[in-house]
Amino acid sequence: MWSPVVFADDRTETLKSSKSEDIVVTGSYLGGAGNKTANPVQIISAKDIQKTSAISLGDYLTRLPSVGSSGTPNTRTNGGGGVSCTDLRNLGQGRVLILIDGKRTAMNAGSECVDLNAIPVQQIDRIEILKDGGSELYGADAVSGVINIRLKHDLTGGNLTIKGGITQYGDSRSGLISGYKGFNFDHGRGNVTLFGQYDTTGPISSRDRRWAALPQNDNPASGAPGFGSSIIPSGVAFNPVTGKRMVPDGNGSFRAFQSSDLYNFAEGSMLQNYHQNAALSGDAHYDLNSHITLYSNVRYSHTTASRQLSPSPVQGSIPPSSLPSSWIIPADSPDNPWGKDYAVTKRMEDVGYRQNDFAVDTWTVIGGAKGRIVGDWQYDASMTYGVSQLTAQTQNMVNYRHLLETTGTEQLDPSSSSSAVRYNPDICVAASGCVLQNPFAPYSEQAANYVRFTQRDHADYQMRDVNLRFHNNHVVSLPYRHGGQIGLAFGMEHRSEQLSYKPDPVVERGDSTGATTAYTGGGFHVTEGYVEGKIPLLEHAFLARDLTVDLQGRVSAYNTFGTTKNWKVGLHWAPVQDIAFRATLGTSYRQPSIYSLYGGRTLSYPSASDPCSQAGAYGARAGTVRARCMSEGINPETFSSAFVGQLPTLSGGNAALKPETGRTYTIGTVVTPHWVPHLSLSVEYWHYTLQNMISAPGTQYILDGCYTGTEPQLCSLVSPRSTSGQLTAISAVQQNLGGLRTNGLDIDLTYRMRLGRRDSLSLSENYQQLIGYFQQYTPGGAWRNYTGRLLYLSGSGMPRERSYTTVSWQHGAFSLTYMVQYIGGMHWNDGTNDLAPQTAGRTRSPGVFLQDVTVGYRAGRWTFNTGINNLFNRQPPFVVDGASNTAVAQYSGFIPGRYVFAQAGVDF
Repeated sequence: MWSPVVFADDRTETLKSSKSEDIVVTGSYLGGAGNKTANPVQIISAKDIQKTSAISLGDYLTRLPSVGSSGTPNTRTNGGGGVSCTDLRNLGQGRVLILIDGKRTAMNAGSECVDLNAIPVQQIDRIEILKDGGSELYGADAVSGVINIRLKHDLTGGNLTIKGGITQYGDSRSGLISGYKGFNFDHGRGNVTLFGQYDTTGPISSRDRRWAALPQNDNPASGAPGFGSSIIPSGVAFNPVTGKRMVPDGNGSFRAFQSSDLYNFAEGSMLQNYHQNAALSGDAHYDLNSHITLYSNVRYSHTTASRQLSPSPVQGSIPPSSLPSSWIIPADSPDNPWGKDYAVTKRMEDVGYRQNDFAVDTWTVIGGAKGRIVGDWQYDASMTYGVSQLTAQTQNMVNYRHLLETTGTEQLDPSSSSSAVRYNPDICVAASGCVLQNPFAPYSEQAANYVRFTQRDHADYQMRDVNLRFHNNHVVSLPYRHGGQIGLAFGMEHRSEQLSYKPDPVVERGDSTGATTAYTGGGFHVTEGYVEGKIPLLEHAFLARDLTVDLQGRVSAYNTFGTTKNWKVGLHWAPVQDIAFRATLGTSYRQPSIYSLYGGRTLSYPSASDPCSQAGAYGARAGTVRARCMSEGINPETFSSAFVGQLPTLSGGNAALKPETGRTYTIGTVVTPHWVPHLSLSVEYWHYTLQNMISAPGTQYILDGCYTGTEPQLCSLVSPRSTSGQLTAISAVQQNLGGLRTNGLDIDLTYRMRLGRRDSLSLSENYQQLIGYFQQYTPGGAWRNYTGRLLYLSGSGMPRERSYTTVSWQHGAFSLTYMVQYIGGMHWNDGTNDLAPQTAGRTRSPGVFLQDVTVGYRAGRWTFNTGINNLFNRQPPFVVDGASNTAVAQYSGFIPGRYVFAQAGVDF
């Protein structure tokens, strides 16, 4: 929460303005005193960020209780895309609007978000977080709120800063160098400021963290758990007579699969991406006169990220590919000891570890003019053009068509994935570079080269945004005693966005062991108008030091979904100087984004289990599950899943989506007692409701709803099983689900006291109490209670309590800051049900504290900071996620372990 407390040595923590009435805080286009707004807005200063080791803004924001775990941290390596994205209130990263200096900026071409890795932290002046929605003022995607990043402008000096850090394990090495220089010209009428930054953060390997070195893949109520994956480098054969899994015995025969055969896929995988970013920007303005100030801003970033994953798993094609759904060795193959067709799964270790590399170039160019029209009327006209271009490269992928050719497997009907097959070595002889290969023998170099390929995908995003804004803080005075001056703002915006995704030709043909994806692309344009009126009904009256009503409305006309209207009403009432009450009520309308509509299909392996392999765990519904499995030709008593703990899942866009709607309200109070100087306390109750929600159901939820019969319509999202009975793909693409309701309480406290002539102590506390979080996956369906639950299969948690506390002691030029985060304990939920001791060995995560300390010193033009993150080297809580043994999105700050950093900066 922002407090109007100002100290001479803490100027960066205040909103810079010589007049309180000129302050414009996110949530309004009208100026006013910073503490006279109905909207709950939290202010983060540059100094707050500098006290931490954060190289990426996203890494800092995860500390805040209002920032949920539904975003994408840098520690997400499976499906993360190399980006850092944030969300508010666990409503998803697609429902928070990221602005830079109040204007839209280009999103990442590969993700439905603004990549926070690409925003240089050293260029940030402050961050304003609007936490009650903003669709009625900023547009449809501001459902949960707005994060407005204010950059440094109009500088007349320079600065050079270097920063570095390393964990106690010698990894996650980070480095940063940044600099800026600003200068005036034409006697101060114009200014140019140039800024540059380069930063890099090293990877963390799973094998270098004892708690992540061997992933646990199940959670039995009794007995020893399993570790690793059942798709192994030696290969697994499914006995065509018994259906049992068999592995080579090393003597040319086969033996039964054992738990000791499970493959540790974490051995060569990463917990954290390698990341680097280079950013340049130029900012200029020139005052022609009081009516025209020309301004422009150009920002460019080149961001790269890379990660290593285990060798590619192969069990068959991924729908809608027409290649065999199971990798079948034909009955007449010389490598077939049973004389009947049998299925094979194999971890392609001979091909090598998968190496993902992402490179993104992002441009945002803004040009405009602003100034006074007449009287107090002001205008701001601008155009923003943004471009993001992504190239994604994955080495050591497997060409499934080539793999089939090396074993002489030929389809009798090439158009059907369930076609019968035969052995035909001529298909390999006729293919250049192909050599026949026993799937259970080490692959020759020539055979490995023939099945290996490097996947290259491309995505492009474009945005054009034209803004015309007018405002007047003093339109007219209310015609009675103690009446204030009405403020009015209005304007229009025309925005267009386009997205295209071009997959690798091998993927597009359906020949990859990954997802089959076709070219996708599309866009939309919208013309919008908004109006805001601020009406101070009473000022400096008895029991009404301030009574102000704020009215906001926006009309949006989309070329895709027609016209919609959103509104918001805010009330601020301060009966006396020491206390104020505030409330807001608003609506939201979210058009499906271009990513939700046109995003490319991708394949990942989220944590989930095949119901047919654990039918007994469904209790009263076990009979229904068994019956469903039997109808698919599977005997649950003898069935062995090729996947242990992770299942192939398709995610991506859905052109059939419809808009979602919502409503938000807040009620709160702000206490600033004059008898306790520099104390500010706010308490805020908030409530969100979403309908026709655009989201993707979880993999396990889809399977449970289908196989238990509770939601049979979900069966349409489960692709037909392979010819060997294995799940081929679950389609968890974007859908219009039922709805979501969440509410909670924010308590924010700031206090600073003088201890002596050179000493002061300051305290900041941000606390969130989650009261409820309920989600409905189908219209009219059951509401699932996720309050205090950890959806451990996806890593997203809704703890009842979260807090972030900062205590600083200032002694002259010396400062000492202690920071502590708290994440409350959570009960584990698989997306459908809470885990219980009767069916699971572990069922919850405890509450945890993460503690940091920073020491700072200022000597003339020099500033020094050094500190330790995760002071006591706390490990993240154990979570059976089937991949990393923790919930990486929820506990990302714990993953590096103890981390030491140092920073030095000089002004010139």
